[in-house]
Amino acid sequence: MDFTAKTGSAATVRTDCAIVGVYKDGRLSAAAMEIDAVSDKLVSGLVKSGDFRGQAGATLLVHKPAGASAKRLLLVGLGEAGKLDLKGWRKAHGAAVKALLGTGAKEAFSFLSSETVADADTYTLARHAAEAAEEAAYRFDELKSSLDTPPPVFGKLAMWVADRKSQSAASTGFKHGQAVAEGQSLARRLGNLPGNVCTPTYLAAAAKKLAAAHQGLKISVVEQAQMKKLGMNALLSVAQGSRQPPKLIVLEWRGGPKQKAPVALVGKAITFDTGGISIKPAPAMDEMKFDMCGGASVIGTMATVARLNLPINVVGLVPAAENMPDGLASRPGDIVKTMSGQTVEILNTDAEGRLILCDALTYSRRYKPSAVIDIATLTGACVIALGHHLSGLMSSDDMLANELLRAGIDAEDRAWHLPIGPDYDEQLKSNFADFANVAGRDAGAVTAACFLNRFTRDLSWAHLDIAGTAWKTGQAKGATGRPVPLLSQFLMSRAGVA
Repeated sequence: MDFTAKTGSAATVRTDCAIVGVYKDGRLSAAAMEIDAVSDKLVSGLVKSGDFRGQAGATLLVHKPAGASAKRLLLVGLGEAGKLDLKGWRKAHGAAVKALLGTGAKEAFSFLSSETVADADTYTLARHAAEAAEEAAYRFDELKSSLDTPPPVFGKLAMWVADRKSQSAASTGFKHGQAVAEGQSLARRLGNLPGNVCTPTYLAAAAKKLAAAHQGLKISVVEQAQMKKLGMNALLSVAQGSRQPPKLIVLEWRGGPKQKAPVALVGKAITFDTGGISIKPAPAMDEMKFDMCGGASVIGTMATVARLNLPINVVGLVPAAENMPDGLASRPGDIVKTMSGQTVEILNTDAEGRLILCDALTYSRRYKPSAVIDIATLTGACVIALGHHLSGLMSSDDMLANELLRAGIDAEDRAWHLPIGPDYDEQLKSNFADFANVAGRDAGAVTAACFLNRFTRDLSWAHLDIAGTAWKTGQAKGATGRPVPLLSQFLMSRAGVA
């Protein structure tokens, strides 16, 4: 989608559609008042009649508004007056774009940016306008033999700014927003692909394609034979029940000074998770294709980093495997020696994500990272704790945790800080190995993080449990691409560009 920033009046702008806001109490935005003044009180009349109530995210399309120069008028609800924040504004903007995608409008002019939005400047509004628009426009229909609806013709969006000076800030915002949206869309696509298509081999090929498209992005893949030599027995134990060979995908971006230690992102990619011998119940098992969304988010974030040519060093590691039941599959009670030399008793083969992550975290040490962040659809316990709104954040470094929390707020991709510590760590005790891979139902998300922390003791480390945020269920079922916005903002902030 093309984005531009322009000045102008809602009443006189020539466009396929003028987008204006209305508040819940019936108060018209400044742009809506401009339209109202030239259209014989069209907007206020719709409000008084009850045809439009200004509910947050509601839309109403009016064709050929009398007196206005625009071919269409789109009213968008902004919720309660005086309480419009970035989240609400972004929701309104996304709703507007979604409404226009089903019309014949090819372009539109949004005046929603003329409203006062708490803690948001021109750059921020432009960036989130681009992200919300691309998110609304995303479609996954590549595997359908015929399309339910034709592709939309809408592809250009102008955003109102106060003056020419603001256009520069908006232009930067659009650039950053589109780069984040590109990475998020890539993560969504990889997540939405079925397990029979998106295997570990496919995921490695997708990463190679990404690297080929961006100069400076390097890729290497650790294959099964090399994993055996390295002693990555935890990762290998997960894959041994599958005919699909595991991969450790490594993407390197060296945009910063050579001597500067990189940030390492480690993303869990179980391309399909049956639970192994500890097999999952049948209902909703199809959604276990989303168990690779942590790895997809790392690949998507690396796409954003490369597109923006960020002046920072980043290494993305994606351990990829399929967890299947088979005569060779790991059994409950099996003990494996990890790459770190520590031994793990596998009490539950459905707690496999931490097994592939622990060897990848150990492997990340060779890059001497300044920080290590792992991202995983790790535990159902995190969904119980936080639902589907916030990602769980656990860390051994409060400063790193605060950076990630701040990035989540700025990106509107929020996380919540959960504890870890010795008391929880005690629950991982094993009679037969150094520790077990599960610790019972109590505080399951926290003890899973404690398991990972045993492989990151002297590192600045954080863990993002995205089990509740990586995909949606029901009619809206599909990958969300989270936490690409959070990770991208974190790296952009560290690089000093946003």
